[in-house]
Amino acid sequence: MTADSQSRQARVGRRPGGASTRAAVLAAARARFAGDGFAGTTIRRVASDAGVDPSQVMQFFGSKDELFAAVMSVPPSALRRFDTAFEGPDAHLGERVVRAFLEAWEGPPDESEPLMAMLRGAIVNEQANTQLRDFIQARLIHGAKRSTEVTALRAGLAAAMLVGIITSRRIIGVATLAKADHEELIATVGPAIQAILVRDPHGAASHEGAEG
Repeated sequence: MTADSQSRQARVGRRPGGASTRAAVLAAARARFAGDGFAGTTIRRVASDAGVDPSQVMQFFGSKDELFAAVMSVPPSALRRFDTAFEGPDAHLGERVVRAFLEAWEGPPDESEPLMAMLRGAIVNEQANTQLRDFIQARLIHGAKRSTEVTALRAGLAAAMLVGIITSRRIIGVATLAKADHEELIATVGPAIQAILVRDPHGAASHEGAEG
């Protein structure tokens, strides 16, 4: 039996469940995210690398987003916070999204510290930058599907604005932004995020029809 056939045979069927299988999936995902980036990584490829069925990866982590969060030590509460921002009427979506980002990145240490570690890593490492950008954009697109049509461009623009605010407050230390409280920022930035993410009843983005 050749080495290739042995390798293929080893990947037939499922690994026994348990902590060792979960660890193998995490290790495979960590390598895939590092090599292919967030956008280029798939559940099927991670499962193949770990020698398990894709269904097992889904049983452990539920989605690629949650798998990435586990690799980066982002707590599930942060994902839930982002997702619940899209629950409710579109009329206040921008405010809810800004609030969710501020509370996640500047909230309890067990939630905010892993996110800040990701952000600091993204500033000095291009690969980490791409992974974080794609991850945040994916969260926005995933959540927005519940309430409105959001293109990758619109999600990317919203993500850039939100990450820029956190970076300016927590890393660069822009004084005026660092001193502003959450409610002031939400009231100021919320309408801008609203204009990017929400389309009006005629199908155009809420800001596209406005003329100065």
